[in-house]
Amino acid sequence: MTLVGIIGGSGLTALKNLEITRREVMRTPYGEPSAPLIRGRIGGQDAVFLPRHGHGHTIPPHAVNYRANIWALKETGATHVIGVNAVGAITSTLAAGSLVFPDQIIDYTYGREHTFFGNDQKPVTHTDFTYPYCDALRRVLIETARAAGLEAAEQATYAATQGPRFETIAEINRLERDGAHIVGMTGMPEAGLARELALCYASVAVIANPAAGRAVGIISLTEIERTLDAGMEKVRMLLEQAIPRLG
Repeated sequence: MTLVGIIGGSGLTALKNLEITRREVMRTPYGEPSAPLIRGRIGGQDAVFLPRHGHGHTIPPHAVNYRANIWALKETGATHVIGVNAVGAITSTLAAGSLVFPDQIIDYTYGREHTFFGNDQKPVTHTDFTYPYCDALRRVLIETARAAGLEAAEQATYAATQGPRFETIAEINRLERDGAHIVGMTGMPEAGLARELALCYASVAVIANPAAGRAVGIISLTEIERTLDAGMEKVRMLLEQAIPRLG
């Protein structure tokens, strides 16, 4: 049976179209997840929702307990996980409010607990990460977006930075030279941990703003919030149509 886990990011701390059946407080060997897991159904398909930053959006990107979150979703029986990420656009062709389905990622984070392996309980294990996102899940999301007429980029390289501050112009220029198209703070180690637990994981990224130096002036939090409100409505529409197809 397919059970879909959804990790909500900035702008998506609740799923309005989730028919809630129960809330579940989880304990894991790695501590507590960001919030109680919310079980329910979307379009008749079982799903479980977890807000990455907590229900009150109080956990910054570098302090998220990614291991507990991924472990808890696995324990619920989730087979597929969709991570929703708010990102900045490095590439000028990516419009604010549009969706992106990244197919590659570069990890610039540091100091985060990024693996389940290499301690007294589990030996060192090298996990293949050539293709960091589950292609089968990406195809369903892409095909659903096409059918719904949603503006979306079907390929991109995600640069995962430490946060919580935004990047400098020089840093964004470097990311662009490295081949990145979008930049966010929560893509890793989430994707890597999902791969370690053999979860089919994909990201739905929402362009919240142009990255530093890609627009006139400084980054406006007010404008980001306004853009995310509209962008997350597209995400809700996408999930409502895509998740039943996974069943």
